[in-house]
Amino acid sequence: MSITMFGIPNCDTIKKAKKWLEANDIEYTFHDYRKNGISEQLVREFCQQLGWEQVVNKRGTTYRQLSQEQKDSLNEENAIALLVEHSAMIKRPILDVDGQQHLGFKAEQYQQIFS
Repeated sequence: MSITMFGIPNCDTIKKAKKWLEANDIEYTFHDYRKNGISEQLVREFCQQLGWEQVVNKRGTTYRQLSQEQKDSLNEENAIALLVEHSAMIKRPILDVDGQQHLGFKAEQYQQIFS
C-alpha cells in the first residue's frame, strides 16, 4: 500500500492526521508543498478526483487576501493556477492511498479508509 500525505507541516489538521496514522502504525510519506513544491499536474489530479471547489481552502488567510474580483471569477482553470502559485490555499491534508485521494482529516474517515 502506497500512502502519501500532502500539506504543510505547521498545519494543525496535518499534525492531527499524522498523529492518527502514527498511532495506528500506518506508514506514509509526507509531501511538504513548501519543500517539495507542487506541480500543475498534481493540482489538476486533485481537482479531477476531489472537485476544484473542494480543493480550494476558502477559510485560510491566502484565500481571504484575494481580491473580490478574483474570488468572483474563480473557475477550475484560474483556481488551478492560483493553487499552484499559493499552495497554502489547498485544503489540507490530501491523503493519497494507492491513487485514491481523500480530503481533510476526521478520525472516523481515516478509520474507514484503513479498515
